[in-house]
Amino acid sequence: MATRSSSHFTSTESPTDVIPFPTEDRTVKTRKAQTLHHGVLSTLRDLIVHGELLPGARLTEAVLCGRLKVSRTPLREALKVLSHEGLVEILPNRGARVVRLLLEDVRHLFEVIGALESLAGRLACERITDAEICEIRAIHYQMQASFIRRDLPEYFRLNQSIHRRIVAAAGNPVLTATHENLNARLLRARYLASQTDQERWAAAMHEHELIIDALGGRAAEEIGRLLQEHLWHKYDTIRAHFDRL
Repeated sequence: MATRSSSHFTSTESPTDVIPFPTEDRTVKTRKAQTLHHGVLSTLRDLIVHGELLPGARLTEAVLCGRLKVSRTPLREALKVLSHEGLVEILPNRGARVVRLLLEDVRHLFEVIGALESLAGRLACERITDAEICEIRAIHYQMQASFIRRDLPEYFRLNQSIHRRIVAAAGNPVLTATHENLNARLLRARYLASQTDQERWAAAMHEHELIIDALGGRAAEEIGRLLQEHLWHKYDTIRAHFDRL
């Protein structure tokens, strides 16, 4: 029986039915573009969260492209993501600006996030593995070291990692996605509250120790209460210093 050459098509195939594999050059270019996009996104997010771009600040493309040394395309893609996260407002035909939250907005967000993290903590106590608890505890020790060094950016990054891991350990993708979306809007306020109130920063460290001990003991009700209290203490600090945030 004659065999069909790989260079021919059957009667039901056409050249358009065959999906070509991307060339190596195209794959490399795609990866470079993705890396550039994530780099611009991460840098812009940090500039907003750390207070270098203030609430209400206009985000001019020409200025940002020059500062970040990128073209307009990755910048615009990053701004779209930040708009979805609630950190940036896109102004039709006028560029973009950093979102300015009202204190009422912050309270509403904390009400929901507090409930989500409390639920996540209780579920995590039922579903988390011993290995995951060890990983969270290791991050906590790293966070302690950054606190001693007074390295707030690194402390905050590790702090958020702990909260995200507890939420992820709940094993509920709907809860995780909702928490991630809402928490993004509060990153700047939470970061600057730690920067503004050093006593609160120290108290937060102790609260984290209690939270992780409760998680290690799989004390569901206790960790739910501790996470709620931890977040509302943060809100009290934000409220007291809101005019400086």
